[in-house]
Amino acid sequence: MKIKLAFLIPVFLFAVDNQKLLDCYEIFQQKKAELEAEAEKILEQKEALEALKNTYMALIKKKEEKLKIKEKEINATLQKIENEKKEIQKLVEEYKKLLEEIKKAKLDKLTQSFAKMRPKNAAEILSNMPEEDALKILQKLQPKIIAKIFSKMDPTIAAKLSEKLIKLKAKNVSTSNP
Repeated sequence: MKIKLAFLIPVFLFAVDNQKLLDCYEIFQQKKAELEAEAEKILEQKEALEALKNTYMALIKKKEEKLKIKEKEINATLQKIENEKKEIQKLVEEYKKLLEEIKKAKLDKLTQSFAKMRPKNAAEILSNMPEEDALKILQKLQPKIIAKIFSKMDPTIAAKLSEKLIKLKAKNVSTSNP
């Protein structure tokens, strides 16, 4: 019986070890299956992220293309506005020159009218005008006519206009001769 027992002990021990081995193998297989499932899940998530990334990249590319088109449209509009602005500025300058010419022609006609008026009537009208307008007219008249008008004007108004007329003519002389 000792022999049987000696034989049974290693078999029993081997069976226990074998059972432990089987248990370890099952645990290993279970863990392996879990890890494979986890790896597959990670791979699926990676693929989903890659697809999402590609979708976003395509959207970004479309947006960039739309932005480039809009930018070109805006630049074209800005260029058009800039050209129109230059054209308007050119027209404004032309109109300013034309307006100055009209004002000068009007002042020349008015001056001619005052030159042809009786000195008493001219003095009365100039006395009641704003000083600036009266000076513009007087500045264009000949000194002989101015003297006749001043002689018919109130002395204080004539003196005031005479003084300002002298300053104005001196100023014009200094600006025309640099």
